[in-house]
Amino acid sequence: MPYGSTRPLHHAAISAAERGWHVFPLVPGAKRPAVAEWEQRATVDRTRITRCWSSGAYNLGIATGPSRLVVIDLDVPKHDDAPPPGTPAGVVDGADMLAVLADEHGQQLPTQTYAVRTVSGGTHLYFTAPAGTRLRNTAGKLGWKIDTRGGGGYVVGADSTMGRARYSVVHDAPPAPLPDWLAELLTPTPLPPQRPVPLPELGPRRLSAYLRGAMEGEWQRVAGAPVGTRNTALYRASVALGQLVAGGELHTGDVTALLASAAVSVGLDERAAHRTIASGLRAGAHRPRTVARRAAA
Repeated sequence: MPYGSTRPLHHAAISAAERGWHVFPLVPGAKRPAVAEWEQRATVDRTRITRCWSSGAYNLGIATGPSRLVVIDLDVPKHDDAPPPGTPAGVVDGADMLAVLADEHGQQLPTQTYAVRTVSGGTHLYFTAPAGTRLRNTAGKLGWKIDTRGGGGYVVGADSTMGRARYSVVHDAPPAPLPDWLAELLTPTPLPPQRPVPLPELGPRRLSAYLRGAMEGEWQRVAGAPVGTRNTALYRASVALGQLVAGGELHTGDVTALLASAAVSVGLDERAAHRTIASGLRAGAHRPRTVARRAAA
């Protein structure tokens, strides 16, 4: 491939390095790293950058950890990607979700920073990482369609291409410091001690071994879910137990109390959790299940 065709990406890589961002090559026309151990090999050395991008039209990867960056990825939904239960009304993409989050915290929308439009129509907001704190990647921690890249992550840099589409700078300014309120939300907090949850009685009789196991299993599904997947886990647990509620095996109040306790124990908002549980119970009611039918299946 002629060197002339690599020039825009070579220039983009040099420009990123001049900002102090550690760069590495991605597969041409793709998001995948073109080298192993990309985080360790990412560089700001002009000679190495020129040698690399003179040999091919590699897309540009920016290693966020070594670059001391936190990048907020505001994504847009795919064709069949509907908001999960509990998503605020009117939110249709990551940008809307961030606006709601800022409003809830009484803060301005943090858009006055270096920003790149992605090939899918989303936006990457670049911020300098807070000193003394190592923020890692997150998926959905800030809300639906919001991911972040920090230590251990990378983003596709401006001028990279996917087919006929190009990553393009939409606000060319120095990255602003990550706002304190966002840094606080992204800072991992230790989970509270996990204590056994006493399962409720069903009227005058005790739970059967199967029902007790089902409730314990769904509580653990929520309590053990990774960050960014907990609300989805709560919804699925609610659907599963909702089938047993609809079959007359469990009581709505017992299931709601149990799952709400699991949700709160991992840091989910209690009111939002109750909305998710109610939605899951409604979905589960469409497929009633009894212990007898389960055992015969």
